[in-house]
Amino acid sequence: MSAVRNHHHFFTPEEYFLWEEQQLEKHELIDGQVYPLVRGGNIHSRIAVKLTALLDNHLEDASYIIGNSDLRVNILGTNDYTYPDASVSCDDRDKSTSQYITYPCLIAEVLSESTEAYDRGQKFRRYRQNPMLIDYLLVSSTSIAVDLYHKNQAGDWLILNYQAGDTIALKSIDLQFPIEQIYRGLNLTPAADSSA
Repeated sequence: MSAVRNHHHFFTPEEYFLWEEQQLEKHELIDGQVYPLVRGGNIHSRIAVKLTALLDNHLEDASYIIGNSDLRVNILGTNDYTYPDASVSCDDRDKSTSQYITYPCLIAEVLSESTEAYDRGQKFRRYRQNPMLIDYLLVSSTSIAVDLYHKNQAGDWLILNYQAGDTIALKSIDLQFPIEQIYRGLNLTPAADSSA
């Protein structure tokens, strides 16, 4: 999220949808203000594509909605809208809306230096207001490393850290895959071992 507000007008969701159709760039709507999305680079984009394709291939026969960074997520109970890099919903209520989903079980963000703190902090606090959200995946774009925030059956959020050689388990959609699958063809190094 950009630290500079793009517009001083407070938008209703309806005004925001109409206004954004006229823009060249995508914007998130937070507390009535619009914020331009920070563009990811080549590696960011390639990771997001690989991740979305992986989710789509796994769920091709199911009645899930799989979104890329063009699908908005409405923060439950608010008039706020974001564009995560990938999202999955299996909630029938999301089939009745055309411009966004509200009840994702999985949200993924590919991290960049300028958005990492926001994605880990304030954005996650907003997302986890949704009782349907089970997995929040944060994918590094600088090293082979993924952090998964997973809500267990007791409703507690656990943080699972994955590195090169690990298998990522997304319980929300019953998917396991080697971490290298989303980094295939990219020249990244494994994450530094903090225990050394």
